[in-house]
Formats: sequence, C-alpha cells, structure tokens
Amino acid sequence: MLRELRKSEINFIRHIIAYIPVPTFVKQFYRKYKVAVGKRHPIQNTKTSKKYSLERLGTEYGGWVFVDNAELYNSPIISAGLGEDASFDLEFAQKYNSTVIIVDPTPRAIKHFEEIEQSFDSQKIKPYTQNSDGTVIEYDLLNINKSQLSLIPKALWNEQTELEFYKPEIDSHVSHSIVNWQHDYSNDTEYIEVQADPITSIVNEQNINTDDIHLIKLDIEGAEIEVIEQMMDCGFTPRQILVEFDELHNPSNTAFERVDKAHNLLVQKGYELLYSDGFADFLYYRGDN
Repeated sequence: MLRELRKSEINFIRHIIAYIPVPTFVKQFYRKYKVAVGKRHPIQNTKTSKKYSLERLGTEYGGWVFVDNAELYNSPIISAGLGEDASFDLEFAQKYNSTVIIVDPTPRAIKHFEEIEQSFDSQKIKPYTQNSDGTVIEYDLLNINKSQLSLIPKALWNEQTELEFYKPEIDSHVSHSIVNWQHDYSNDTEYIEVQADPITSIVNEQNINTDDIHLIKLDIEGAEIEVIEQMMDCGFTPRQILVEFDELHNPSNTAFERVDKAHNLLVQKGYELLYSDGFADFLYYRGDN
C-alpha cells in the first residue's frame, strides 16, 4: 500500500515545512493551483471545524481525529483496516472503555493482532517514535481487557462474496486492495482470495444493534466508496465516519469521481466534513439537526 510510503514522506515534509516561513496566502494559492490543475481534490482543503471538541488518538502514522463526546463511552465501534498499527484502536478502547471490532483479512494484519493478544497485560516498553507505525512494545496494554478487542478476518464490501484482494505495489507494504487503485484499477496483478461481507452482516454477527455504534473507521484501500454507499442505502448512519480516501494518494479523474460519489452521498445524508489532514484522512459528523 502506498499509505506507508506516502505517510512517512508526508510527515517528513510537514516537519520541514514547519520551519520554513511561507506566508499563508502563498500556501492557499498553491493549494488552489493544485485543485485547478487536477492534482488535488477540493475536500483536501477543508478547514478544521471549531464547532465541536476534536480529539486525536494513535501514532502520527496511524492516528485519527474524531469528535470527543459522551456517547462514545462504553459503546462499540467498528475499525476497518488494521495493517500493523493498532495504536488508535487500543487508545480508544482504553479511553472510552469501548469494544473495538477490527475488520481486516490481510495476513500481516492478522499476525499483528495475534502478537497483541499474546501481549495483553504488558506495560509499554518504549514511547511511540517519530513516524512510528506502531509496534507491540509501544502499546500500553495494561489497562485494556482482552475482551475489548476482536478481529474479524474478512474484507468489508457491499455484498457477501469471495473476492480477489490485490497485493500492494511495494512488497514491503502491508495492505491489499479490492479495487486495486495502486495499480490503476487493473485486474491482472497478484492477489489473494478473501471472504468479504457488508458492514451490516458483520454487525449482525456480533449481535450488536447498529444504533449503538456511534463511530466507524474506514481505512480499506479504496473499498470505502462501495462500503459507504451500502451503509447509506441500508440506513446505517453512525454519528461519526473516519475515512481515508486512499485513491487521493494517486490523483486521477477516476479517483476524484469516486470520492465525489461518496462525499456527495454523505452530505445528502446529513453529514458535515469537519476535518481533513490535507491529504487523505477525513472526519464526517452527523449532527442532531
């Protein structure tokens, strides 16, 4: 997956830029220019909302921004896409006494989860390092009950089926993709076969009422478009949707059209885009109005 490469590059650039005195109007002009020439999607320029109290948990690589509110306490969440960084999931479970249902069929993600299971009740040995992608010795597992985390080794999709799960472009990377955006949506690259389920089937299997799920995280390598459509079609509208639109890492007309489809649908369903990291991570929130 390009996320590993892009994220490390992006974080390095951020640190460099932080020390360069570039006027704000220059940065704004540059972003507008990239939008105009088709290298940047308009939602990537979203300004952080001040309407709600925002929280960030996890490593610099694997962390996510969300709205901190009382309904998250003691409630289950769906976290689709583990890779080899469970920092967000573990910190969330600890802070909110929440049950985190992780969904990921990737072989290395499954292995990483097994390593976490073997390390429960362990004290954090070292702090997260800069650009860390999460390792077991960096997780604080002392105050988390093993029952708070579970892994479903399936892919999220819009139907129950068996699918080709395409390998990442770079062998050292972790995440596979159903839509294969890393290879320009090709269907003739290496893959493994995995079982895929819609989110509603997974929730039902866990005997959880969809109304009790207030947050879902989607880091699923392009499949988020189809999953969001299926969620909205079946009336599953959790309060918060944290989503990485992976295809924005590889700008193209196809990528922009697919992101437009999901974004417009979420807005139609009453969601507001509260936050963007400026690249591919977004926070959508559905208020009471």
